[in-house]
Amino acid sequence: MRDDEPIGHLIRPACEARGWGPAKLARELGIAEGRGPDGLSRQYVRKWMAGEREPDYWRLYLVQVLDLESLQVGDNAEPIDAVVDTVASVIDVGRSDVQRRDFLAGSSAYALSALALPDLAAIERRTRTARAGAVRVGVGEVQAVRQMARVLGDAAAEHGGGHARHLVVRYLTEDVAGWLNGRFTAAVGSELFAATSQLAHLAGWMAQDEGNQGRAQQYYVHAHKLAAEAGDPELSATALRGLAVQAIDLGYRAVAVRLAEKCVEQARHLSDPRAVSYYQTTLADAAAHDGDRATAARALGASQTAIERSSLVPGESWASHFDIGRWAHHSGMILARLGDFDGASEHLHQALEIHGLDRRRSRAIVLADLGQVQLRQGDPDAAFATWGEFVDCAEGIKSVKVHDAAQDMHARLGRYESVAEAQELREQAARLAL
Repeated sequence: MRDDEPIGHLIRPACEARGWGPAKLARELGIAEGRGPDGLSRQYVRKWMAGEREPDYWRLYLVQVLDLESLQVGDNAEPIDAVVDTVASVIDVGRSDVQRRDFLAGSSAYALSALALPDLAAIERRTRTARAGAVRVGVGEVQAVRQMARVLGDAAAEHGGGHARHLVVRYLTEDVAGWLNGRFTAAVGSELFAATSQLAHLAGWMAQDEGNQGRAQQYYVHAHKLAAEAGDPELSATALRGLAVQAIDLGYRAVAVRLAEKCVEQARHLSDPRAVSYYQTTLADAAAHDGDRATAARALGASQTAIERSSLVPGESWASHFDIGRWAHHSGMILARLGDFDGASEHLHQALEIHGLDRRRSRAIVLADLGQVQLRQGDPDAAFATWGEFVDCAEGIKSVKVHDAAQDMHARLGRYESVAEAQELREQAARLAL
């Protein structure tokens, strides 16, 4: 963040995400600066939060207290406010992505900006202001967007997010953009916004799996806004889940818990057990990383209850891919985080052997995780065998998770210099990690 760039627009969503008002922020700033809890008037802070004034002297302390240090305002799109048109903004992000394939840093403040109030009048406004010559959009175009999201999503799930992400982005900016700026009824508009939310979420997931965290955040936040404007709580919750998982990966523990809690809250009226389990599992994971064992255990129990009620046949739900096998993988890693390695190993074996995994990328990641758990159980022979399967499965997959798993494996095998099998695996892991 440059010193001459405004940060007033970041203060309000960051405070709202923490549940802070002007008095609380003034107190924290006074303490950070050294004057004490009464060292700053809340009236000054209220003007910053309202966007009436930009802080000068206090800027450094705002960045520190609200964790804004990793924002790159010049590259990352600004957090979306209700006055910014979401359609124009997401198309802007896509075009920027096409033109500049640079990697942006993720930011806790940008992730929290998703919790700002959406523009609920966006669709109605677009139905009134469409140009006379704009293309007419109907259910056929909506179905096309959904089908493309499924097809390209299937390819990414098999081969990793690094494959064909440019196709998703170009489809968004060259085809879907024209329909979003077209003429449609309010009903069709809601469906179109929801379908575009799925496409934006896919672009975010692929960017994250490619390692481009800042770009992923942009797409996830837009996916959430589009879903909220479409009135689709499941898609809203799924986008928040993407941000929560990313916050976990980036080490923003408090932000991850906050986003996961909002995700569960958003989905509280959903009836699909798979969706409910999906979001509760995310909360359990975030809480486990934050050291909150009670919340992690409670959410993990709720996720298990839900997944055990789910049908074996996936429905039309966006979260219907979260089957019991994927739940077993996630819950296994949560148990490992909580120190229950035996339980973790049992769940990971369940994911691999009982339920199977229909995507090569997913199977590779589970094998990598299982090998790590087995090593922590004190069974290196089992770990070597599992990691042997991993290196075979991971060949050709373009995913930062697979890349990171190979790096982790390479580092852990370094202590087994006298074991020929371990050193051979280490060489294979090094090639995967290139």
